[in-house]
Amino acid sequence: MSHLSERPEKPVVGVSMPHESASLHVTGAALYTDDLVSRTKDVLHAYPVQVMKARGRITGLRPEPALSVPGVVRVLTVADVPGVNDAGMKHDEPLFPDEVMFHGHAVAWVLGETLEAARLGAAAVEVDLDEQPSLVTLEDAIAAGSFHGARPVMLAGDVEAGFVESAHVFSGEFQFSDQEHFYLETHAALALVDENGQMFVQSSTQHPSETQEIVAHVLGLHSHEVTVQCLRMGGGFGGKEMQPHGFAAVAALGAKLTGRPVRVRLNRTQDLTMSGKRHGFHAAWKIGFDAEGRIQALDATLTADGGWSLDLSEPVVARALCHIDNTYWIPNARVAGRIARTNKVSNTAFRGFGGPQGMLVIEDIMGRCAPLLGLDPMELRERNFYRQSHSTPYGQPVTHPERISTVWRQVQDDAGIADRRREIAAFNAAHQDTKRALALTGIKFGISFNLTAFNQAGALVLIYKDGSVLISHGGTEMGQGLHTKMLQVAATTLGIPLHKVRLAPTRTDKVPNTSATAASSGADLNGAAVKNACEQLRGRLLQVAGTQLGANAADVRIVEGVARVLGNDKELLWDDLVRTAYFQRVQLSAAGFYRTEGLHWDAKSFQGSPFKYFSYGAAATEVEVDGFTGAYRIRRVDIVHDVGDSLSPLIDIGQVEGGFVQGAGWLTLEDLRWDTGDGPNRGRLLTQAASTYKLPSFSEMPEEFNVRLLENATEEGAVYGSKAVGEPPLMLAFSVREALRQAAAAFGPAGVSVELASPATPEAVYWAIEAARGGAAPVGVAGGRSGVPTDVSALSDA
Repeated sequence: MSHLSERPEKPVVGVSMPHESASLHVTGAALYTDDLVSRTKDVLHAYPVQVMKARGRITGLRPEPALSVPGVVRVLTVADVPGVNDAGMKHDEPLFPDEVMFHGHAVAWVLGETLEAARLGAAAVEVDLDEQPSLVTLEDAIAAGSFHGARPVMLAGDVEAGFVESAHVFSGEFQFSDQEHFYLETHAALALVDENGQMFVQSSTQHPSETQEIVAHVLGLHSHEVTVQCLRMGGGFGGKEMQPHGFAAVAALGAKLTGRPVRVRLNRTQDLTMSGKRHGFHAAWKIGFDAEGRIQALDATLTADGGWSLDLSEPVVARALCHIDNTYWIPNARVAGRIARTNKVSNTAFRGFGGPQGMLVIEDIMGRCAPLLGLDPMELRERNFYRQSHSTPYGQPVTHPERISTVWRQVQDDAGIADRRREIAAFNAAHQDTKRALALTGIKFGISFNLTAFNQAGALVLIYKDGSVLISHGGTEMGQGLHTKMLQVAATTLGIPLHKVRLAPTRTDKVPNTSATAASSGADLNGAAVKNACEQLRGRLLQVAGTQLGANAADVRIVEGVARVLGNDKELLWDDLVRTAYFQRVQLSAAGFYRTEGLHWDAKSFQGSPFKYFSYGAAATEVEVDGFTGAYRIRRVDIVHDVGDSLSPLIDIGQVEGGFVQGAGWLTLEDLRWDTGDGPNRGRLLTQAASTYKLPSFSEMPEEFNVRLLENATEEGAVYGSKAVGEPPLMLAFSVREALRQAAAAFGPAGVSVELASPATPEAVYWAIEAARGGAAPVGVAGGRSGVPTDVSALSDA
């Protein structure tokens, strides 16, 4: 077993415990960025001047009327920027634009003594606009050839030969929806300047170091003149990886110009209309199977709706390409990716980061083609699983492919699938207007950042004379339990009780140059860095303990706060050991560091091994569908998920449950709509609130929800044998959509191929049912416009 994955005696990791801030969350005592405003003197409030047109060039901007509004202190415009007028890393996101690029684009910000004064001031600012033609939909952008950014192509094997050797060749299209993050806490920042001119920014950000970098270049400062702190976030889901930077920069600019603290906090409507979403995609595909239903070749083009600027669209598309295989071996593949430029908010990271979009394409293909091949969907999927010695289309060997089958079989056993399918068949035969279905899907998700350089982390661990320990690391807490795991890692490595360890807020002046808490890598990277720092300290303390106990340091163990020598009864309490070390002038602080080894990636050839390992899981979902309305309920869900040896089982099970529900929301409920007409509101987001944008609630929860973590699944080379858990469970929700597809098909003749829109709202399910009754797939439903996939080989022996 590797040093990184080996667990010591009586570890604190692996123990189920509640989130470290759970009691603060439920009592309302937890502090978030905007809560700090009431603790700060003389705060000014910032409010955006939004232009409600989809596109246009600004020909005039008159802030003077705002200055006559009582309580307005200043209007921030491009003329006030001392540094670089840009809020993005691609230098295509002007903080104060001269061209409106989406409906609701902020072109200036008003500072007021109160939020109401700032709001009234923003309404008074006069903007002249030369309105321009806009591209609102993905279809419009594709038709117009409106693309930006890289256009990668993933190649494997000989695609043309693969199709020639295929007995069945199908082709089709698939368009599916974007998704709103809808975190409980909207974007927020609070900036102030200290007596030395240092800029201090409190920000609800997943990437404090990048927020620091953007604030610095907007203000024309060096990074050491800017400190960014993130206490915690009320949810992030990727939406706070890149998008907080501009809001923090506005607050910092206001603070620099006025000398007073400045607060930016978007209300819910502003957050929905100004911040990016999960990328919606269009896929055009062609796939070949042999006579037994094994994939021979895949040719696909994935087009992401990037919105008006690049943001993180390029790595999102790259990850989509890397995940289009999911759990299936595709020996011959050609998959192209591109980014459409539309006049909508700039789409950004969202839990799964392109992986869900790529995986959804292949799962949709499998669900649509199984009936045409005369195969049960479960059988078709299982026949195509990765096996030993298989590699992905981008050239990475698939490690532990047997776990794909292991979790698959365990779910079948746990869920009693064979018996329940017989019960469902009997139910469907007895009920003409209500049908049930049970679907099983699996996942394979790569863990690490696409960009190799991001796979590094740092930590700072301090031991005080009284034996108490304070840790700082580069990861941010957004409710996912990262801090809880880091406390457990530190206590385990030092060999002390958990109550002796405390965690400091994430700050750029404690751990520099950190990567975003994203890509499910927060615990992997920061946990290894914390472990490294604690090992340095433990090594020094073991030397002291060995001297005190008259033994070799290698024979000393620190367990549950007591240093003992192997083979005798001598012992030394932790607090006494630390005090002794202090008086011996032993350093009691350490900076830890970790870099993920074994990664290599060539973005041009789209080949390499970009991921440290793969996470696996499987989910079985049973649904019941009403044939009159398309309304449905999720009767039962069974999940087995691979998290290696869990660092914190209660946290991980919660992540699996939450990820699944969020995925089910994306695939079945959450339907973002824009005004695509040619009227004055073209480009306006129509679903601007929870009243019009349906989120999963208790009524959408499975009536029976069973989650189990895969046992005996130690991951070599990962911190204490654990695996990432943040993103992979979201894709387990494919089973919900596939169950709905199969239930809709049950209303029609045997062997019908059902096309199902995504999100599969009750309306979409109803039209799928109607098409199934007629023996064909629906045409014209939002999210799916291609009709029944065509077997272009005419089922011949091509």
